[in-house]
Amino acid sequence: MFELAVFAITITMGLALIRAIIGPTPYDRILGVNMVSTKTVLLIAAAGFMRGRPEWLDLSLVYGLMSFIALLAVLR
Repeated sequence: MFELAVFAITITMGLALIRAIIGPTPYDRILGVNMVSTKTVLLIAAAGFMRGRPEWLDLSLVYGLMSFIALLAVLR
């Protein structure tokens, strides 16, 4: 079940990365990068539980907080 979730997250990360690259406006690019970082948090959490390493959830939370702070810095 986690393998399917990781596969789906990877596919949606690719689509978000495409949006970040070819976005016609800067807002589309920022939204694409934000989606990629959110999917990365989900991917780290799902991979951690898939491999029996729930402490990876802490790493994904730290990555999510750093991504949020970076997004605020870019938008400012």
